[in-house]
Amino acid sequence: MQDTSELQDALSPTAPLTAEELQKLVIDCLEDMKAEDIINIDLRGKTSIADSMFIATGRSTRQVAAIADHVYRKLKHTIGDGCKLEGMQKADWVLLDAGNIIIHVFRAEVRSFYNLEKMWAADFTPDKMTETPESSEDE
Repeated sequence: MQDTSELQDALSPTAPLTAEELQKLVIDCLEDMKAEDIINIDLRGKTSIADSMFIATGRSTRQVAAIADHVYRKLKHTIGDGCKLEGMQKADWVLLDAGNIIIHVFRAEVRSFYNLEKMWAADFTPDKMTETPESSEDE
């Protein structure tokens, strides 16, 4: 009887992807499905929940769901069960949590309402949080 490790799918990755390769995979998936206004926010040093956050827009709930499903399937195939998906019922805002990468796919109106880009653009690093107003004016 063969060992199950010998029966791996030929399409399965042989080694884990680097952070850069995983980010490129996400961008490629989003672009494949014609997602609009794709941005990548570097979260390193801002939070421990992830290293990178992607935000993209779909033109309708149907497109938001299709984009999220495509990215989810690709990530699930690539990284296994470490990918979670939330928000597919309404598909106004779908969240994919792939460990070190978080992906938000919004309808345009919902994206502008929540404005995550603005919230995460603020510098909340420990150095900036302990800085006094006088010391930031000197710079």
